Amino acid sequence: MIIVSDKAKERILELKKEEGRTDNENIRVSVKGGGCSGLMYDLNFDAQTTETDHVFEDKGIKIIVDRKSLLYLAGTTLEFSDGLNGKGFQFINPNASRTCGCGESFSV
Repeated sequence: MIIVSDKAKERILELKKEEGRTDNENIRVSVKGGGCSGLMYDLNFDAQTTETDHVFEDKGIKIIVDRKSLLYLAGTTLEFSDGLNGKGFQFINPNASRTCGCGESFSV
């Protein structure tokens, strides 16, 4: 399961409206190889699901995660920060043993 913070929910809804996204487009979160720590997060809108996808809902936000990425993302909280240290989505991942300075990549 992936948890969505209140601020992340607000920003997702704003982005959907700004980008003219439809109600059937949900958030897809995945993990890909790369970044300075070895693995990096990928976050985008997607209207399609496959047989191997898991769909979670938190605070009315549906999140699609492929089976492989779920191994790395279980228990993660999706947060949004608009503070002085930068603006953007952040992943608070209890499975990460190390993260890079920017928070976009991690290792387990």
